[in-house]
Amino acid sequence: MKLKHILWGIVGLLAIGLAGFAGWVAMLPPPPAVAEQRPIAETETTATLAALKPPKRERPVIAIIGINDATEVTDFVMPYGILKRADVADVFAVSTAEGAIDLYPALNVEPDMTVAEFDAAHPEGADYVIVPQMSRHDDATALGWIKAQAEKGATVFGVCVGGTIVAKAGLLDGKRGTTHWFYADDMVEEHPTMTYVPNRRMVADERVATTTGITASMPAMLTLIEAIAGRAKAEEVAAGLGMPQWDIRHDGGQFKFNRPFALTAMVNTVSVWDRETFGIKLTPNMDEVALALVADAWARTYLASVDTFAASPEPVVSLGGLRILPDVTAESWPENRLVPGLGSEPPAKALDGALAAIETRYGNRTRDFVAFQLEYPKQN
Repeated sequence: MKLKHILWGIVGLLAIGLAGFAGWVAMLPPPPAVAEQRPIAETETTATLAALKPPKRERPVIAIIGINDATEVTDFVMPYGILKRADVADVFAVSTAEGAIDLYPALNVEPDMTVAEFDAAHPEGADYVIVPQMSRHDDATALGWIKAQAEKGATVFGVCVGGTIVAKAGLLDGKRGTTHWFYADDMVEEHPTMTYVPNRRMVADERVATTTGITASMPAMLTLIEAIAGRAKAEEVAAGLGMPQWDIRHDGGQFKFNRPFALTAMVNTVSVWDRETFGIKLTPNMDEVALALVADAWARTYLASVDTFAASPEPVVSLGGLRILPDVTAESWPENRLVPGLGSEPPAKALDGALAAIETRYGNRTRDFVAFQLEYPKQN
């Protein structure tokens, strides 16, 4: 009888908690309407490209840093894959320590070198350092290396929540910047001398650049390619990505904490009985940008996890040369648990396909929930 009373007490507390949460959700606003965006002024575009010009070498050296235990998958892989296919710079995946980089919410990769090895090979420093979101914003090795690279003259690029790491390194003090919508208020509060710029997918101020959410890597990297090698090269790469048109304008008003987002997060989190594990087969020369976007999208449903698999435990080398480690050694995966949306389509189309497949399986609320996390803008 005593255990029964305890269990009923727990159930009661959970019910009270859920009722309180439901009341809070009800007070949140509905999602805002899509606003018309004004074109970027030519003077701003010119200034942005000038701020991103290679600071040292004609063929720049670019380092993308990640901590080994948890770095955001698309923030890390998308810049690597886009810049590699452009072939306008020497691009290196760099880790804070030896061993693989555990990306989240999916994938594991082998870096090209550690930060110590990079310093030995390039004592004069990188031209650009790209900083993705990491599970810890206070990693001493990462922060110290980013600061040291900036002191050597590198342009530091904070991707998505990586902008908060750049800010923590002191590089946004007195400068303009942006970050993922969910973290913007906290970044401004913690760094009062920086100026937050709304409605831009990327902001460049002197030798520091920052972006909004995860999918902003695509237009941001295209802008960087244009700064390095010109508009024609950027357009060529954009066509291959499935993004024939792009710029840095952004309807930031779309991305505010709202009722459907909070409700979907709650419902999907507690739906533990509906969890599924999907598989993605790793194949040589597969498009790592499409892989990262699709895996990231499915893993952000809160209803699914994603494992990669291959017949051998050895790393599989992607289109851009990234060595991806399979999570599972297997010849096949159950047909109804294979991630759809990874074929021959370019990355932007693969993401659209993944979101459509998520909507088919889990409904439009979960589809919108995922797009919201990725800060993937709706179109008029």
